[in-house]
Amino acid sequence: MTEKKKDITPLELGLEITKLIRDRNCENIRVMDISDVSPITDYFIIATGTSDRQLRSLSDEIERLGKKIGQKVYKVAGRESGDWIVMDFVDVVVHLFNEKLRAYYDLELIWGESPYVQWEKLIEAEKK
Repeated sequence: MTEKKKDITPLELGLEITKLIRDRNCENIRVMDISDVSPITDYFIIATGTSDRQLRSLSDEIERLGKKIGQKVYKVAGRESGDWIVMDFVDVVVHLFNEKLRAYYDLELIWGESPYVQWEKLIEAEKK
């Protein structure tokens, strides 16, 4: 049975994914609002993992989370190598990197005119 799509905003989806990434001990987590510069998506989530195994496992968990909340991942790339996994939820794109490739591709510099979402504050505000 397929989970019915729930009405959540792209930011809410991004925050749910970000919480999972944080809870799985990824480092240097960034959420970028690229809606003003990209006609394709609203948010990038960028995080660094400690191993290819961790990143592959996390990508599986993110995919399950998406299904659970009715937000199916459209496309996943890079899972085989595990050094840069891209997960496209249409309005939210998740980039899971190893440290070397994250530094090499430096998405934060490429999309540097886009603001960072203060996700820690938003998640803390949800608790209250």
